[in-house]
Amino acid sequence: MPVLKQAMLFDVDEDSIPTREATSSTFVDNMRLPVHGWIRYSAGFSAEWAQSVIRDAGDCTATRVFDPFAGSGTTLLAAEQLGVESCGLEAQPFVARMAEAKLAWRSDPEAFRALAKKIKTVAGSVTTELDEYPKLIRECYDDETLSALDGLRRAVIELDDSSPSAKLAWLALTGILRKCSHAGTAQWQYVLPKKSKSSPQTPDIAFDNLSRTIYRDMLDFADRTGPAARLIQGDARTCEGVPDGFANLVVTSPPYPNNFDYADATRLEMSFFGELRSWSELQAKVRCHLLRSCSQHVPERSVNLPEVLADPVLDPIRAEITDVCQQLAEVRLTKGGKKTYHLMVACYFLDLARVWIALRRVCDSPSDVCFVVGDSAPYGLYVPVIDWLGRLAVAAGFTSFRFERTRDRNVKWKNRKHRVPLCEGRLWVQG
Repeated sequence: MPVLKQAMLFDVDEDSIPTREATSSTFVDNMRLPVHGWIRYSAGFSAEWAQSVIRDAGDCTATRVFDPFAGSGTTLLAAEQLGVESCGLEAQPFVARMAEAKLAWRSDPEAFRALAKKIKTVAGSVTTELDEYPKLIRECYDDETLSALDGLRRAVIELDDSSPSAKLAWLALTGILRKCSHAGTAQWQYVLPKKSKSSPQTPDIAFDNLSRTIYRDMLDFADRTGPAARLIQGDARTCEGVPDGFANLVVTSPPYPNNFDYADATRLEMSFFGELRSWSELQAKVRCHLLRSCSQHVPERSVNLPEVLADPVLDPIRAEITDVCQQLAEVRLTKGGKKTYHLMVACYFLDLARVWIALRRVCDSPSDVCFVVGDSAPYGLYVPVIDWLGRLAVAAGFTSFRFERTRDRNVKWKNRKHRVPLCEGRLWVQG
């Protein structure tokens, strides 16, 4: 490892450098890992666990890893760091760009260092303009902070030459947006403008710190070689662009049917970069690309429920899912929000059935698939997610499935809307 003072992008006290600790089995621990920790994306899993699964698969030269829900690139980075061939899909456009930027980790660290310094210089000389920012952004930053961020944004855009360094510079700016906001951020990265943080970071210091971390990590891994991961912005329901029989190992975590809106999760960042002007634009620009795991993805009257439930791919679970959807349709009428969970559940399993069919095409024989997934209970009605997914996988042509429980969920019932115990774990499918 190089001497840290030589690796510094900007002057810093060595005592301020965080130590790297071993991770366990949760996403949170990834924030302590090189590269993985560059930007927080909560919908993920342990990078060290992903590496252990890939190692256990055997000969690295013969292993081909696929992740149909690549997110910010956890599985792909794990495969690259082990020298294993890999490919991933991510449907959320902004998240796919984050993953693509992180995958530039093996590019020239000195080129990135030079660009980061130039961005700071240009940012200090550009004329900033705040009136173009939408209401959400104005609520999340004071004028001084937003002016500094706007200068960095204009510099990043002006110096963008589509190089790996430019992608990393964009990521460095993206990664500090929440750190510099005085607005509170709830679990799963939703933004709460009416709640405030006690000590947001200043943009200049935050950009320096993250740029320095990126540069240091690039230096530490400069000697890594092996196949580069391939990332496709695409749909797991078709796996278009992935060759037949490509993978013999799939490591992924699909969206859970728990009403988390993956479109809304990056609304702050997309609004800052001018990709969104309002919450309503999420439907056409982001949600239309996503697997339907949230009631926001299936507005009332947008789905013909009988038609969805009649689709032949749902044959293995039709009786049970029809009963659950009917119950949800009745219960929702007694609730204030009247959320369309009945449509969400039907469309979620239709989408996942199609994912399994696509995976059977892109998986070699034999192959192993691991889904990190949890069950669900919208409006307190239990949905046996693990069992249904396993049966849909077998119907798609896989041979068997088993479930490895890793933790309990929804067991601390204070202020909970329902008291149905849930769990999370690893669904292993063989084919």
